[in-house]
Amino acid sequence: MGINITGTQQHKNLFSALNIRREELPAVALAFGYFFCLLCSYYILRPMRDEMAIASGVENMQWLFTGTFFAMLAVTPLFGFLASRFLRRQIIPVTYGFFLITILIFYALFQMELKTPWVARAFFWWVSVFNFFVVSVFWAYMSDIFSAEQGKRLFGIIAAGGSVGAITGPLLTQSLVTGLGAANLLLVSATFLTLALVCMLALLRHERDVQEFQTSKADQKLGGSWIEGFLAIFRSRYVASIAVWIMLSTLAATFLYFQQATIIRDAFATSEERIQMFARIDLAVNGLTLLTQIFIVGRLMGWFGISLTLALFPLVTLAGFTALAIAPVLLVVVSFQAIQRAVNFSIAQPSYRVLYTTVSDEEKYKAQPFIDTVGVRGGDAASGWIYATLAQTLGWGLQPLAIFILPLAGLWALLSYWLGLAHQQKIQNQEETSA
Repeated sequence: MGINITGTQQHKNLFSALNIRREELPAVALAFGYFFCLLCSYYILRPMRDEMAIASGVENMQWLFTGTFFAMLAVTPLFGFLASRFLRRQIIPVTYGFFLITILIFYALFQMELKTPWVARAFFWWVSVFNFFVVSVFWAYMSDIFSAEQGKRLFGIIAAGGSVGAITGPLLTQSLVTGLGAANLLLVSATFLTLALVCMLALLRHERDVQEFQTSKADQKLGGSWIEGFLAIFRSRYVASIAVWIMLSTLAATFLYFQQATIIRDAFATSEERIQMFARIDLAVNGLTLLTQIFIVGRLMGWFGISLTLALFPLVTLAGFTALAIAPVLLVVVSFQAIQRAVNFSIAQPSYRVLYTTVSDEEKYKAQPFIDTVGVRGGDAASGWIYATLAQTLGWGLQPLAIFILPLAGLWALLSYWLGLAHQQKIQNQEETSA
């Protein structure tokens, strides 16, 4: 009897520590598993995508980013059109089903050894689109089935499922690529995407049965128009500044990605070795991200406020490119990439999302998705061409290219600080208005 009482008390303590109510556990477990499988599937593909960038020619990578931009520009309004006319319970499985089919198509092409530069480019573009849509649809679904109050308590736990999946994916890639070969990793990725779909359908059934969640939106249309988001950027200096912040972030990330590709291409002789290296980088990034999420993120904003927390990302970028300017070697670029991406995912992105809590509904639900999709991919394309012009037309080496980013990173840090102050001012204005 004493054992049962102790076990019950331990369960209560666990629920209290995780801030989960007992009746929410099935939905949280399904959402955790859903996001785990989703990011595991993607992070099996990501090292292969990075290898395809090298296979298509490092000197042509600006075309890859341009192609990704146009692919996103075409797919985003198409998805908005479909989402406004089909039910959520229809559009989510159809989206994942489309990506499952395309994984199998690429598997067939790789099995036939049709690894031409154009197949490599198509795979790069496809994975870049895959990443955005599967994750975006996931979080749209989470915001539908959990209330705002539940989201504050539960989204951190659910996001941890994605972090664990993002660690598992590179581990699987690193350990299996030599024995299975790169092509067969596509089947492993497809398996996890199928499991994600299974979790999603189970969560959909659970949503209809449980009254504690919001009224089911499974039979509602998503709606929305991306062009309104574009116009909203020009109506607010605050939102326009957020868009500039994203563009500077994208410029720095693209320059680092190109330099990483060049250094890794020269350091390893075979495709399998490069895929393993990319997997190790992803593993380090996601391990650091998970540790930071657990032990640091929740305290940083309380300690330093949004201004300094948001500025941490450009300051890390400034330090990393300084190190690359001094020593553009494999150890430096790999370490910088791991730290920079970990800070982005675990600290910068949550801080960046906080900026949207003080904007209008139109800016929140229309401008934000536009900036995150077309804005980011457009920034990738523009940054790729800037890099190509400096590296190929002007003949700049890795060190001058790293130095080029330094003043921009400084401006980016100042913009981060200003955005934090503007955010606090908007909070004060809202409090005074409501008083």
